[in-house]
Formats: sequence, structure tokens, C-alpha cells
Amino acid sequence: MASITSPSSSSSSTLVDGKTTRQLATAASSQCVTLPTLPPPPAVQSRAAKTTAYCRKIARNVAALATSTGEVVTAEATTAETSTTEISSELVQKIQEAWENVDDKYAVSSLGVAAFVLLWSSTGVISAIDRLPLIPGVFELVGIGYTGWFAYKNLIFKPDREALISKIKGYYKDIIGSS
Repeated sequence: MASITSPSSSSSSTLVDGKTTRQLATAASSQCVTLPTLPPPPAVQSRAAKTTAYCRKIARNVAALATSTGEVVTAEATTAETSTTEISSELVQKIQEAWENVDDKYAVSSLGVAAFVLLWSSTGVISAIDRLPLIPGVFELVGIGYTGWFAYKNLIFKPDREALISKIKGYYKDIIGSS
């Protein structure tokens, strides 16, 4: 007589939560082991807020050290903050006035864009040269050599220094013009 075996009546496997242990063992071996989840990150402050808070703390410490009693003076900190705001607003006003005085705004804007593109492309060229094996070292040696030659030729002796200063002043007058 043939016996019918079911998973529950099998002698080699036992029942656990309606599944046999063999099935659990094969299922566990095919699954990955997971790590416990991390707690959520703390509230992240912006970098500017951290910097501002740190600068204020330093200003308070400096103000406390500056006073003989060691008490923190907050009026000085507020005047420093308002003075920087006044300086920035004055700077913006001066820039606006200078922009209003410009006759050919298109040419000035074109020169600004061209200067930005030139600066951007020159940084690309310099970074490409920096990646070459021997070229940066050679350029550094050339720069050190030229600096030494220039200092020897123009800065060591007093007559040479005076000649260099007069040459620079002459170039300055040529560029700026006499007023």
C-alpha cells in the first residue's frame, strides 16, 4: 500500500507557521541579509545660517574680551550689521550710477560677456595643461627663474628700483591720463 505523505506528516520537516523548515531554510538562503534602518537625519540647517550664527558668536566673544568686565555688548554687533548693510547699499547705488553714466551699454555688456568667456576658457586650458605629466613642473621652474631674474634686474639696487617706479608711473599716466 502506498502511503501519501504531506508536508505536515513528513518526518524530516516540521511545521512552522504553516511552512516547513526546509522551505524556510531555502527561502532564507535566497534572501539577502538586511541591515537595520538608520534613524532619520537631524534637521539640516543651511550653510549660510550656520556661518552667520558662528560669526555672531565670534563677534560676541570679541566684544566680551574687549570690555574689561566681560559683558557682551549687543549694540556694537547691531551697528556692525547695519554698517555692512549701508556699505552694500552704497556700493549698489554707486554701481547703478556708474551704469547710468555709461553711453554705450551694449559695448560694455559685450566686453563683460567676452571677459567672462575668456576667463572660463582660460581656466579650461590651464586645467588641461595641469593634467599633462611634465609641463606644470617646467612652467613652475620657468616662473621661478623669471621671478629671480626680474628681482635681480629691477629690485635689488636702488637706482634700478627708482627706474622701475618711474616706468610704472609713466605707464599709469599714459593709461589714466593726466588730470
